Amino acid sequence: QVQLVESGGGLVQPGESLRLSCAASGSIFTIYLMGWYRQAPGKQRELVAQITSGGNTAYADSVKGRFTISRDNAKNTVYLQMNSLKPEDTAVYYCNIRSTTGIYWGQGTQVTVSS
Repeated sequence: QVQLVESGGGLVQPGESLRLSCAASGSIFTIYLMGWYRQAPGKQRELVAQITSGGNTAYADSVKGRFTISRDNAKNTVYLQMNSLKPEDTAVYYCNIRSTTGIYWGQGTQVTVSS
């Protein structure tokens, strides 16, 4: 069984920062891709950022220059540093990992950006 435990969401004002964390445990074996997705009310889930086991990263155009994804392979943990947050970043953020045993999702953490 695989568990993804997310943390770090909350309510912030525009321009502020948050850091999300997602720790994976269980029968994961080799993780080759870790990422963050988000889903705003009434919208489809979209990819925010992803990072390979080698450290290669990719970002949605809407977050480039503001968000940074990183990972700690020894801890099977992925992070999302979110700076200069905007109201349009408001969504439920989901951690996603792809490993040799399958694709797994976190339970989601709410990020709300509002003045």
